[in-house]
Amino acid sequence: MTEQKHTNDLIHETSPYLLQHAHNPVNWMPWGEAALQKAKDENKLLLISIGYAACHWCHVMEHESFEDEQVAEVMNRDYVCIKVDREERPDVDQIYMTAVQLMTQRGGWPLNAVALPDGRPIWGGTYFLKDVWMNTLQQIAAYHKQNPDKTTDYAEKLTEGITQSSLIPVTADVRKVEFEAVQAAVKSWQNNFDLQEGGSKGAPKFMMPVNLQFLLRYAHQQTDAVAEMHVLKTLEKMAYGGIYDQVGGGFARYSTDSYWKVPHFEKMLYDNGQLLSIYAQAYRKFKNELYRQVVEETISWLKTEMLSPENGFYSSLDADSEGVEGKFYVWQKEELKTAIGEDYHLFADYYNVNETGYWEDDNSILLRTQSDVAFAASKSLDPEILQLKITKWKSKLREIRAQRVRPGLDDKILTSWNALVISGLVESYKAFGNAEYLELAEKNANFLLTKLQPEPGMLLHSFKNDIAKIDAFLEDYALLIQALIDLFEVTGKEYYLKQADRFCETCFRDFYNAERTIFYFSRDGQTDLISRSIEVQDNVIPASNSVMANNLNRLGRLINRKNYPITAQAMLLVVSDSVLTYPSGHANWLNVAIDQEMPHYEVAIAGPEALGFATELHSTYLPNCVICPGNSESLPLLLNRIQPGKTRIFVCENNSCKLPVDTVSEALKLIS
Repeated sequence: MTEQKHTNDLIHETSPYLLQHAHNPVNWMPWGEAALQKAKDENKLLLISIGYAACHWCHVMEHESFEDEQVAEVMNRDYVCIKVDREERPDVDQIYMTAVQLMTQRGGWPLNAVALPDGRPIWGGTYFLKDVWMNTLQQIAAYHKQNPDKTTDYAEKLTEGITQSSLIPVTADVRKVEFEAVQAAVKSWQNNFDLQEGGSKGAPKFMMPVNLQFLLRYAHQQTDAVAEMHVLKTLEKMAYGGIYDQVGGGFARYSTDSYWKVPHFEKMLYDNGQLLSIYAQAYRKFKNELYRQVVEETISWLKTEMLSPENGFYSSLDADSEGVEGKFYVWQKEELKTAIGEDYHLFADYYNVNETGYWEDDNSILLRTQSDVAFAASKSLDPEILQLKITKWKSKLREIRAQRVRPGLDDKILTSWNALVISGLVESYKAFGNAEYLELAEKNANFLLTKLQPEPGMLLHSFKNDIAKIDAFLEDYALLIQALIDLFEVTGKEYYLKQADRFCETCFRDFYNAERTIFYFSRDGQTDLISRSIEVQDNVIPASNSVMANNLNRLGRLINRKNYPITAQAMLLVVSDSVLTYPSGHANWLNVAIDQEMPHYEVAIAGPEALGFATELHSTYLPNCVICPGNSESLPLLLNRIQPGKTRIFVCENNSCKLPVDTVSEALKLIS
């Protein structure tokens, strides 16, 4: 093993991102009381640098600046330097991202901030060239030394701004979200739909599965042709594009262009878990075989490349290999000719190894422009013969890729992101009835509940090397509660509901602000942050508060906790102005609104064949139902409904039930 010239305190961490910096000449420390105390003891400013393992520009700045001894000398002399993995500490990231956005009106990663020894920020930015970085740090240190009162005054004002910024969304005008207002908000949102390429207009294009899930539901319940066309176009274009790994399955993080061709090549677990959900839901409604292919290939990729021996899912794959972005995923023409052989011209037409798929440096990105049926017809090919050829092509290219240097793997396991995969696997099981998907979901849930639940009702956020650490955040609890409810609806196992309710109780005890009827992101009693943030805006992952509001609606109905839906209504009220003004940033809240304004059903399936009936029912897209299958009266929805030897379905709305029916087809007629 090569002896390292430098080693800093990050060597004791488990985060792959922090370990990447453990041999920098910078005297990095992890976020925590020790670093904060050191800054106070030495009266030094804090330099807080935040990124994540799959971040391309984080790697660039490390190579240009943090590995440079001249730069490190400046950093070590004037600052206590802290490295933060934003995926491990999203709470820290939220604070300093807010600060940088307030100061510069922009954000991103790497995120760099300078703060007083107590953590209050005074300066920040993102990526910097080496010389600019050095000069800036020297100027800040010198200014603070000469003007400590001014920097302290600025820090006080900025900290107040950070605190207030988390309050803005929930102190706006309160107004009930009437359905007509939802319709108007969606109508306005449609102006930003890219009806040619899918997604939002312009570039870059993010997949935003939370938006697609709401719009699919809205189109279904409201019979909105524009919303439906937008969802269909987006799902098709993403599946055809370079953003989808045509060889190995799974989606990259976003497209750098406006037509899904050139991705930012890292693959994130949170994207793929949610995309399983939306493609499986869309299959249940439209029965499009393209969606089945996406789900099957993405789950295969998750099992092959992202699953740990303990049945946890790793966090991400890097964009880079051998220091080059996308090198693992792109192809050169001659390489493809050799690999594919006599079928090359057919292959090249199918995957657009031409001007359409050309990227740069003689590399092509494989992508599609039409359906298999259309392509087969254009080539006078039997569709079954085409499928055999495609399977053979993909197998051959996977063999070749297996010999390449692989992108870096971030092998920490996060509770919240794993919960998203559980929900995606459950939705996939509903759509296709593949027992393997449900088995994988249950194994993952068991892993989380065993390894990341140190005591009943308490969760930890991160796991690696058999070490679970960091108190869980609201997003961990909220997304796992959601996943547990999902599991209950397909298995009928009351254990999952009891766990979900126990975690809800923890959220109310440790995260809830009763005066403002909203949940904080971090738990009560945390001492290492200058402010507790409140997350209400949905992004690439739905906001933890919007997930909680939906959870309370569903769980309250399933276990007859009437205060839960009432709390969800109150939560929606305090963000109502933002929801209706900016619907694309609050799509998951709109699900809460629709549940309150349109018919929502509790479907109790009681009897020995309850699970079989549930499986049949789940194969239909039913976004406005909670389903309670079972053969005992221990749950409120099943009380007095068990009849020996007979399975019946009760369709209820607002605790008012229609006469029971004996078949799924009859039940579907009762659900409008």
